[in-house]
Amino acid sequence: MNVYEYAMKVEKDGERYYRELASKTNDAGVKSILTMLADEEVKHYIVFDKMSKNQIIPTQPSVDIFKHTKNIFEKMQKENKTPSFSQDQIEFYKSALRSEESSYKFYTEKALMLEEGEQKQAFLRIAEEERAHYVLLENLVEYVSAPESWVESAEFNHLSSKFVQKTALL
Repeated sequence: MNVYEYAMKVEKDGERYYRELASKTNDAGVKSILTMLADEEVKHYIVFDKMSKNQIIPTQPSVDIFKHTKNIFEKMQKENKTPSFSQDQIEFYKSALRSEESSYKFYTEKALMLEEGEQKQAFLRIAEEERAHYVLLENLVEYVSAPESWVESAEFNHLSSKFVQKTALL
């Protein structure tokens, strides 16, 4: 299996996993976040598919996931609902978190192996998107683990700045 086939498998598995998790939650906000992440994985799959065929890499529209998800969390806060999540659900989200971290590291490593060019830039862009997914999932894990305290915390209003802080840790 070459690097593109492997990356396509990772992205397809990620999409499937997020859609499965989305189908298992009753929380509309969490479902929306997981569906958005699944859609992001589809975009990555398309890029790797094109790369594997030496075709032009499509320009994918950028989604400001932090703005989008902040709006979702704000809506949940306004609705004043305190959801409850099983320990199994929390573990599933933690597993997704670890997968995003692994994807980030893998794509960064592959980019470093390439000479400057379109494919290197594509790997780096997708790596950055995976890093953003990691931070988003980290927030989701914090939210599902302790929804009352998470929504009340100052971090809730700083998703994008948290991304900057977490990048050094990955």
